Formats: sequence, C-alpha cells, structure tokens
Amino acid sequence: MEVPSDEPYSQEAWPQAQKNHAAMITRMDRDIGRLLDKLRELGIDENTIVFFSSDNGPHQEGGGNPFFFNSSGGLRGFKRSLHEGGVRVPMIVRWPGHVPAGQTNPHVWAFWDFLPTACELAGIARDAPKDIDGMSVVPTLLQKGKQKTHEFLYWEFHEKAFQQAVRMGDWKAVRKSQGTPLELYDLAKDVSEEKNIAEQHPDVIARIEAYLKTARSESEFWPKKMGKKKE
Repeated sequence: MEVPSDEPYSQEAWPQAQKNHAAMITRMDRDIGRLLDKLRELGIDENTIVFFSSDNGPHQEGGGNPFFFNSSGGLRGFKRSLHEGGVRVPMIVRWPGHVPAGQTNPHVWAFWDFLPTACELAGIARDAPKDIDGMSVVPTLLQKGKQKTHEFLYWEFHEKAFQQAVRMGDWKAVRKSQGTPLELYDLAKDVSEEKNIAEQHPDVIARIEAYLKTARSESEFWPKKMGKKKE
C-alpha cells in the first residue's frame, strides 16, 4: 500500500490505507497509458498485443479493506479465498486492428491458457507443450474459428487448510478444508455464491468428486493438509 503520494485523494475523508489504494490505482492507470502512448509513438502499436490482469481478487493486507470501494463487485471472498471474489479477475486484451475494441466476452479462461495462446499468436503453436491443461483462446480474441472450452477448472490453496475449488460450466464447487463436504453454487443464478445447493444436486457433486480424484499431481512440496472445517 506504499505510494509516493496519496494525491489526488489527499483531502478525502477516507482511511489512509484507502487513500493510498486509490492513488496506486490512479498511478497505475496513468502509467499504463504512457506505455500505450509509447507503442504508438514507436509505430509498433498494431504489432504489439497487451494482456492485463491480476493474480487474485482484492486483499486485506496493509490495512486494506476490500469492502470500502466494493472492490470485489459483489463477489464473495477476497485474496486467499477460492470463492469467486478470490479467483475471478478480468483479463483485458488490447491489439489494435486485430482484437475488437470496446467489447466484453463471457468466455471463461485461466492463466494456464496464456502459454498456448501466446505460442499461437507468435506462430509457434506446434512448439507449445502438449502435456498441460491450458488451451489457446485465440479464436475468442480474434473472433475466428471455434473456441475450445474447459470441461473443468481447478484451484487449490494450502495456507491454513487444504482448500479446493472446481468450476464446471456454471457450477462452482468449493471445499474449505480436506475431509469436509463440497459446497455447490450455480453461478448463472448466484454469482455471489450465497446459496449452497449441494444437497439438491448429488449427481453434480458426484461428478465433481470423481474429477477431484485425478485433478492434482501429488508433490512433496505441496502436500495435502488436514484442517478444521471452516464455516
């Protein structure tokens, strides 16, 4: 939360951490604008594709308050949570003359899709690793061809307790710690993950449980941790 100055928010009646937060975002926005201006100045604007995203949702470190600016936009959870507020972030892509500007797309993709995407954009798709979970999203970006979609997306988090989450279409399952039941949410109707409907959909839970048996590779560096049930 450290910034050279909290301007232009110095006079706001906000906690200092929130002034710094807003100043940091404004500073970042300005400096990204400078980078894009430089691309145009150098004449490489239409030959440069820019990806911008975040590694997680809003956080509470350094006095941060994710609720002050409604940073998660109504999503449940924040950094270190596997609910949508912790893992759902936008991906902004800019490539003048190639990626249509001023549009949004609901296609769900993840950071492991970036490598095959970058390889295809660079014309070396054949050199992309074959044994990874990622898939190119070039058809979505360029609006050409048929886009492959993930049957499942999987996350796990190891602090405090071994948490797992799975997204399958609009279904989102979350396990708060090893050995506890899966929670289930329908993101098409409940993007804030307020209503756990696991008991109403045992067939969906069974399918996700079967997937979880093969979703991860065991590693001595990332062992499963037993933890108390989280409410």
